[in-house]
Amino acid sequence: MNTEMTKKGVDKPELVQQRNWKSPPFDIYENKDDLLLIADLPGVKTDHIKIHMDKNELTIEGLRTAVKHDHVLAEESEVCDYRRTFVVPPGIDEAKIKAETKYGVLRLHLPKSEAIKPRQIQVKAG
Repeated sequence: MNTEMTKKGVDKPELVQQRNWKSPPFDIYENKDDLLLIADLPGVKTDHIKIHMDKNELTIEGLRTAVKHDHVLAEESEVCDYRRTFVVPPGIDEAKIKAETKYGVLRLHLPKSEAIKPRQIQVKAG
């Protein structure tokens, strides 16, 4: 079973072109139970992350708000928002997808359905 995640091309939301969108890099891992996607989303609050599935497309958005200070001495970090879309392989149990953030790192668990998990077949003497 092929469980490879593929990027669905460049993401440019049409209704909000004035925003500066970046496609964040993701690390993707697979084990027998799930796929794990990990991305750094610096400056994005947990309640500003949106994740949705539509058929086999998984879209992750993170809206970053600018922090205003009275006296800016240097400002090297770019204010931007994040958006990335993947084509998800068949066999992911959409009802059990979980996501969590900690220190600006998003961890997204995509559990495999029982039908595609590897299993051991017991041989009986007979």
